[in-house]
Amino acid sequence: MAHRIISQIVFTGARVFGRAFAEAYKQASASQRYAAANSNNSTAAKSMSSSGLTLDEACRILNVSPPRGGQASLDRVHEQFKRLFDMNDPKKGGSFYLQSKVLRARERIELEAQRLKRQEQMNAHLRQEQQQQSPPSS
Repeated sequence: MAHRIISQIVFTGARVFGRAFAEAYKQASASQRYAAANSNNSTAAKSMSSSGLTLDEACRILNVSPPRGGQASLDRVHEQFKRLFDMNDPKKGGSFYLQSKVLRARERIELEAQRLKRQEQMNAHLRQEQQQQSPPSS
């Protein structure tokens, strides 16, 4: 009689575990498909960098406008970074977490500025090539 109860407990437990495992596998599979579909989305890749911040969030953290290719805006970014980074120094009673957020915001804005600069250089190069290839009109 005891062996019958023990075997029922084992079979019931195995069945519950099997169903839970199957459900977890379905959820993981759906999550993986969703992540793969979103990784192909170019706007999602552009809005987030390795820092995990969007450009808008980074600009709000440092209280600056988004970069438009000008050096003046990067100077303002560096001023705000220095001020906020020093203000949040843990030795002065600040927060390491906030310091890291300020650092990531600066890195994100610099990354975007570099991307814009490269894009502008490529556009200038393409315009130059088009001017050289176009026949002179006489």
